[in-house]
Amino acid sequence: MAEPESLRRTFERYARTGDAALRDQLVAAHMGLAAYLARRFANRGQPLEDLVQVASLGLLKAVDGFDPGLGIEFSTYATTTIVGELKRHLRDRGWAVRAPRRMQELYLHLSSVIDELRQQLGRSPTIAEMAAEVQVSEEEVLEALEAGQAYRFASLDAPKPDSGSGEPLVDHLGSEDAELGRVEVRATLEPLLRQLPGRQREIVQLRFFDGLTQTEIARRLAISQMQVSRLLARSVAQLRALAEEPAEGAGD
Repeated sequence: MAEPESLRRTFERYARTGDAALRDQLVAAHMGLAAYLARRFANRGQPLEDLVQVASLGLLKAVDGFDPGLGIEFSTYATTTIVGELKRHLRDRGWAVRAPRRMQELYLHLSSVIDELRQQLGRSPTIAEMAAEVQVSEEEVLEALEAGQAYRFASLDAPKPDSGSGEPLVDHLGSEDAELGRVEVRATLEPLLRQLPGRQREIVQLRFFDGLTQTEIARRLAISQMQVSRLLARSVAQLRALAEEPAEGAGD
């Protein structure tokens, strides 16, 4: 426990000071994770050295975007950030066109599972819920969604497979775009989230990043659903105002 506690304190100091030496220390402490994730994407037409560089860039972004006050493990946050960088790198170089058949098949299966779960849950399913339903890992679900959408880019307007409705497949993918873009959204919102009061920040985390319903949040925090609704509305309004501040001052 000594090492994680020491790293946690280092993250807290870096968040307060922005000290470049602390940043370098945190990056060095987690380079093994970046290299490990890079190796997971090897044998896909890109040199391992390039993948390690991309993973290192993702690690830098993760260190800069991580907020130790949100109560999540850095390795979890960093893994998602690094994997996102690696997938974008591979996608931009045509990896999706060579997606394994197993990923293509999983993607097609997910297109129907997503609809079924949405009807059962009354909301878009999380990655974890999709993974449990099809009995694969969360990483495989993300990989299949990423591969499938890029692989079928030219035919997203075609009717959804195994459906007589004639609805284009793209209509069934919108919510997943938000899921896959979660890391980028989180990185953008991190500085703004830090400016919210603790309770509001926690509710935003639970609702928009952990996928809990307002009822579930109310139960977890022992407050009413009406309070959750009010705090969410207040938080969204404050985040919107904070996001608009730079634009308003850009011309000064």
